[in-house]
Amino acid sequence: MPDPAEQLQAIYAAGFELKTFDRFPRAIGVLRGSCIVLLQPGTHGLEMIGRPGWQIGELIGVLTEKDGRKVFRAKTEMVEATEARRSELEQFEKDLTEILERSRYKVQ
Repeated sequence: MPDPAEQLQAIYAAGFELKTFDRFPRAIGVLRGSCIVLLQPGTHGLEMIGRPGWQIGELIGVLTEKDGRKVFRAKTEMVEATEARRSELEQFEKDLTEILERSRYKVQ
């Protein structure tokens, strides 16, 4: 199993910000721009809790639809899911997934 500390170091070195949340004591937040996902230790090192989303205050907005348009929604808060934001989120998830997978294969 990859060392979570080494994984976090690789994530940080790649330009992501790391943040803790009182509401999620076993998880670490990974941010870049307004994109965010929570990671937790798993059987294969750090794993994403759900899908990455858009940071709306202290919440994670998930991609959904409202009235036929794409939005990031967190409780009652909403942000328009523009093409640029969706593209940024897609790149965030791709980059983070590559780092996590690279660290898994490095150990084996």
